[in-house]
Amino acid sequence: MSPAPTPCLIVFDLDGTLIDSRVDLCNSVNATLEHLGKPALPEAVISGYIGDGASMLVRRAIGDPEGDSTDEQYVTKALTFFLDYYRIHKLDYTYVYPGVLEALESIRAAHPDILMAVLTNKPVHPSRDICDHFNLSRFFFQNYGGNSFHAKKPDPHGLKALIDEASVLIGYTIAPAETVMIGDTDIDILTARNCGARSIGCTFGLKPHSLEDAPPDYLAHEPADWPRILNIDNVL
Repeated sequence: MSPAPTPCLIVFDLDGTLIDSRVDLCNSVNATLEHLGKPALPEAVISGYIGDGASMLVRRAIGDPEGDSTDEQYVTKALTFFLDYYRIHKLDYTYVYPGVLEALESIRAAHPDILMAVLTNKPVHPSRDICDHFNLSRFFFQNYGGNSFHAKKPDPHGLKALIDEASVLIGYTIAPAETVMIGDTDIDILTARNCGARSIGCTFGLKPHSLEDAPPDYLAHEPADWPRILNIDNVL
């Protein structure tokens, strides 16, 4: 597969793309279920619920996958406990995927004019806290979460907002086709597609099987593939 044209803006998903947060998310879900008097779920099951934001993760775990519960007070109780627990335990086992920092450094060194950002469905405050903790924030001009806008991915609103902000910083209008969304799920690929941007799917993430439902423009089997796919000269 030939390299992609070098972009002006690269937007990264967080969970399953930059970091492996599976264990902390699963532990937080099971702590919530225990609090509610429900049995724990296997990690593999909970992992399949990740990607659509905290609210949907909790709804799926408590058995309300379509969000049609008539007891919203119960759902709110569950979500509040989950967020409070995860806020404390979000860094117990979470780590940055091997090669991520090197790939970001490579992109920055070869093309310091390329802007990079994070767009995740995770709530914005833990997203920023995690990136700060792992010294990832220095690479990104912006970090938006699932509660930053009126709609989450795959709605393109957040990605469009990042394109607009990046255009102001650069001083000219960035076209969607000059933007690349990098993520590990069909949600990320559909976000790019809905915006007119290009996409890279990460097969090392939390839900790589979902990429079969929305094939990306390119596949990355490790972070070191990102600079190569993006035609960055300073490859690892």
